[in-house]
Amino acid sequence: MAKKLDGADGEAGNSGSVLLDAAPSKGSAPVAAPPKLRRRPMLALVGLGLVVMGALLAVWVFVSNTDSTSAVAVRNTVMRGEMITAADLMSVQVTPDPALQIVPGAELDLFVGLRAGRDLSAGTLLTREATTEQVVPGAGQSVVGLALTAELMPGEPLQVGDRVRVVATPGQAGDPATFESADTLFPAEVVGVAMSVESGRTVVSVLVPEAEAAQIAQWSSAGRAAVVLDSREGP
Repeated sequence: MAKKLDGADGEAGNSGSVLLDAAPSKGSAPVAAPPKLRRRPMLALVGLGLVVMGALLAVWVFVSNTDSTSAVAVRNTVMRGEMITAADLMSVQVTPDPALQIVPGAELDLFVGLRAGRDLSAGTLLTREATTEQVVPGAGQSVVGLALTAELMPGEPLQVGDRVRVVATPGQAGDPATFESADTLFPAEVVGVAMSVESGRTVVSVLVPEAEAAQIAQWSSAGRAAVVLDSREGP
């Protein structure tokens, strides 16, 4: 009987032990199941696209900065003979080209105080040949405009800086009495060439000595002035 009770007690003890192990303790919280990860392929593709675009942008910025160079450009229009101020110039980034005779941006200050050798349009690149230290016309010089027909000009188009000679002609009427001596000619320098819309003639502005300007102007007004182009080779 005692053994039975012992066995019963043992079984009861084992059973109680099992029940105590299976029952949760009062202080512990239930363990939640791990969340299921959701895959969103569209978000992954968008993120990958942003990464690729950022890389391409970085490459473009690097290449742009590598291939471009600083150059001096004209901010405000400067007419021929006017003094160039700092406000008239600006520094821009351009792609280098051997055909472009650009002025490096670091030399911008060197051109402040010079004068425009020809009309400088806003937004164009500045060249060294477009500026001068002298005023045109200078002391003892004058600029005379010659309205010439095609017969009174060389067949080669005239350019600023060309050395020419202004020659007296008999005039359009061909009156021998008005013919000047063959020795009546004056050396001059072309400082401007423009087409007159009203008359259809080419207006050639020449730089001549001040003492000869009046005579040349009279020839021009009477249609008796012709221009001869001399050699463009250096002296």
